[in-house]
This record gives sequence, structure tokens and C-alpha cells, in this order.
Amino acid sequence: MKVLSFPRRLGACRPRSPIPIGLGLLGLGALSLNPLNPETFRVLRGVHDLRAPAALLRATALELAILAGHVLLYPTGLTAEHPVRPGAAPSEGPGAEDPLAGAPAPTPLGGPPGGADHPPVVLLHGFVDNRSVFVLLRRSLARHGWRHLECLNHSPLTPDIRAAAALLGTQIEAICARTGRSEVDIVGHSLGGLIARYYIQCLGGDLRVRTLVTLGTPHSGTTVAPLASAHPVVRQMRPGSGLIEELRGPAPGCRTRFVSFWSDLDQLMVPIETARIEHPDLITENVQVSGVGHLAMPVHPAVAAGIRRALEENDSTDPAPDVLPVVPPTAERSN
Repeated sequence: MKVLSFPRRLGACRPRSPIPIGLGLLGLGALSLNPLNPETFRVLRGVHDLRAPAALLRATALELAILAGHVLLYPTGLTAEHPVRPGAAPSEGPGAEDPLAGAPAPTPLGGPPGGADHPPVVLLHGFVDNRSVFVLLRRSLARHGWRHLECLNHSPLTPDIRAAAALLGTQIEAICARTGRSEVDIVGHSLGGLIARYYIQCLGGDLRVRTLVTLGTPHSGTTVAPLASAHPVVRQMRPGSGLIEELRGPAPGCRTRFVSFWSDLDQLMVPIETARIEHPDLITENVQVSGVGHLAMPVHPAVAAGIRRALEENDSTDPAPDVLPVVPPTAERSN
């Protein structure tokens, strides 16, 4: 299992400017960020790094600072972004210009390994959040050679993860048509990762999605934040829900590779191991993030570097884009 560790001094990873970050899986349950909350310490019981509460206090302070920064920029992500025009030059596509920051993204540092072209990357936010959560991650990917980046919004009024997953499938078909690619990669934070997993595992999305990277996603369900449990989507994210049990079912022949980033200080994952993917039929890799909370995962530079590495691992073995077959979403899986 891979482990990513981060500086213990808060100043080493403090945001230098207001950072857009998602309200997270259960933003309405912000009381769970209270370091004095007994539930918080129950979540973290047994974590080797908590010989003293200092690590928890630092992580909580960073979480609250990031949340405050995102409140300022949250309105900028309410509207859908403009899609790539077919045949657009690199400077015209997503990732070349950041509509939230209002300025061109940095010049790419170079192409992917071996000169391969990255497939499009779709970014999916968490519960009651929007695409503004991914400003820094998007710019990081653009700087390192990704040309097709699209942030999708899903409505907080959506009553069913299954419906959101079906809509995601329609959106991915449109992205493939615009870019001329047969596959995409997905990065999903919190609820976004669960929506993407349901699309891949239960709706045949493994024919379209090469790699799914999840950040703090409750793959086995989370029991945190009873204040938000009235929302039907939150109930679907609890352990033992019909949707969670459906994801536990067989998934023979699933082609997608799953990479799950989970943190020992994720206060919204109860228990913390729920953010790991454990399924005998899936190609999985779990990466432990040490010392970073739920809200910080999409914006931390070391996590961004880990995401880039996860997305690059298939590039050297993939065929050239112009010879990839376009697979219809209704085609049967083959083992």
C-alpha cells in the first residue's frame, strides 16, 4: 500500500491565498470538524500518528481555513463551464484557460511519458459543492501536459446517486464525441467518486472510463453527520444502504482501474477505512494520505502529484489515440 506523508508544520501547507475547496461530502455536518467532538476522536482512535491531539488540531485548523476560502469562491463555480469546441487548439480547450481564476493557466512543463497523449480527464465534485473545488488540481494537470480537462456540476437537488450516474454517462458520451477519444479518466472527490463508481460498475461505464481516482469517497458508507441525514443522497451514502450493497455485488470483467486516496485524518469518513476500495472483482489500488483532512485532499499539491502519477501509469501502455476503437456504451463486456 502506498502512503503519502505531509509536513507536520501547518505553515508548510497553509494556503497562500483563498483556496477553492469543496464543502465536501457532508458540508451541512460541519460540526463534525470540531476537534472536541467525541465522534471525531472515535474516528481517529488507533491511528498511529495521534500519540497527541496536536496532529488533529492542525488538520482541523487547515480544514476550517480551506472551507473559509472556498466560501468566497464557491459562487464562481455555480454555472457550467463551456465545453471544448471540436478541433479547438490547445489554447482554447479546458485546462488552457481557467474560467474561475480568470487568467491563462501556466505553460505545460512537458508532455506525458513517451510522448503519449493523455485521455480527457473529468473532474467530479462532492456533496453540495461545485466545480470550483478543482481550480488548483486543474491548473496542476494543465501545467503537466493534460489538454482536455472538464469539470462537471451535479445538482445538490439530485435525489438519487443512480440518476446522477446515468447523467454522468450521457455527459461522458458527449465528451468523447467532442474530443474524438473513446475513453476518459475521472477524478472524483467524496460523493463525486461514488457517482463515478456506480456509473462504471453498474451502468457499463467501464467501457468508457480507463482510470477512476477517488479522493475521500465513502465506498463502504459513512455514519458521520446525522444533521444531513434527511437528504436522500446522504442516506444512500450510509453503510448498509441499497446502493452501497449494490456496489458490493459481483462486477466480473470490469475493465476500469480504481485508485482510492484515503486519509487517516478524514473526519467525514467513519470509519476511516471506508474510503478504501475493497472488492474482489475490481482492479484497485489504495493510497493512504497521512496528515491531511477531507477538505484539503483536492487542493494539496502532494495529493495532486499522486493523482498525476496514478493517471500516467496507463499512458505508456495505451495504444495511440487515433487507433483506439470507439466502443458503444451498450456493448457487452468481455472477460
